[in-house]
Amino acid sequence: MSCLITVVTGATSGIGLAYASELARRGLDIVLISRSMKKLHDVAAEIENCYGRQTRVIQTDFTEGHQIYPAIAKNLKGLNIGILVNNIGLNYSGVLANFLDVPNCEQKITQMINCNILSLTQMTRIVLPDMVERGRGLIINMSSECASQPQPMVTMYCATKIFMNYFSRCLNAEYRSDGITVQCVAPLLVHTNMTQHMGMNPLMKSAPEFAREALNTVGYSTYTSGCVSHALQHIALSVFLPDWVRLSPFCMKPLQKYALSVHQQLKEALAEYSNKEE
Repeated sequence: MSCLITVVTGATSGIGLAYASELARRGLDIVLISRSMKKLHDVAAEIENCYGRQTRVIQTDFTEGHQIYPAIAKNLKGLNIGILVNNIGLNYSGVLANFLDVPNCEQKITQMINCNILSLTQMTRIVLPDMVERGRGLIINMSSECASQPQPMVTMYCATKIFMNYFSRCLNAEYRSDGITVQCVAPLLVHTNMTQHMGMNPLMKSAPEFAREALNTVGYSTYTSGCVSHALQHIALSVFLPDWVRLSPFCMKPLQKYALSVHQQLKEALAEYSNKEE
């Protein structure tokens, strides 16, 4: 693997898969990091067959904490890594929920911090020194519109993503003189496993479409919604749903009511599926 290499975390589905595929299409070799070895091999084979790029895979579970990073560093040692895509992310619920109503709350808190914050900082620590030594590099951190303003009922997700925003902006200021660009991407709705229960709609981008547009912003913006559609939605939400509105009882009551209805629908769907399996 002698050419420029991209490392993508959470690379077997959704935005991570789309970024890996699009970057391979643009001529880069890829290192895929994710939890499922079968999915990793499937995606690697697909990229090699479609785009003729070399791939390698690293199996790990980013919810497990600091002990996973020595093995990752060993696997990445000596590679000519030009791009790191910190895409891996975890939401704690599948549906909207108050903080204490999150299933397995104690466990999910640790998993979200490990996945959304620790992975970002540790992967950057591993890859950044060689980028600085070579005098060039690109780090793309996948945040969320949820980080732009406080978002009740996705509290932990929102809070971990704002960490990513500040980390990215500060890191870019620290290392841009060394030839490093750190871009923070904050999309709205993208059709992935995290949003699949919503179905496609005019406001939602497909993951491949989003990745293509977002990558075209590299070199022009270090903080972006990723595409024109999401940028316009961001402006509209900022104007019509400022913090004092979205945090008010006026908004919270219908939001909680909606969350309960969605939870009930999912519960009924699961019960129906279980009955069919029996």
